Amino acid sequence: QLQLVESGGGLVQPGGSLRLSCAADGFRFNYYAIGWFRQAPGKEREGVSCISGSGGSTNYADSVKGRFTISRDNAKNTVYLQMNSLKPEDTAIYYCAARRSSLCSRDIDDMDYWGEGTLATVSS
Repeated sequence: QLQLVESGGGLVQPGGSLRLSCAADGFRFNYYAIGWFRQAPGKEREGVSCISGSGGSTNYADSVKGRFTISRDNAKNTVYLQMNSLKPEDTAIYYCAARRSSLCSRDIDDMDYWGEGTLATVSS
């Protein structure tokens, strides 16, 4: 069983930055690929980014490519999502999720464990 806790959300102006963290409570953290997902009001949950168990492979949605960076520190059982040049349309609840595979995926159906989410609001 793997428990995930997100943090780092908040209110930021357009063009600003936030860094989200996903802390995992469990062993063999490097066996799990981690994905970041988001759900905006009235919209379906979508995959934003993912990182393989080793951290050697990453993937991004086109809408965030070049602005968001995912990384992980397996010694700290933590995955990060650095979000720069934020736009109002990035406003959403951000969830991290773990997959019982080291292979990166942004598919919701591939994920086995979910955190409860952290809200990021981009507004002036």
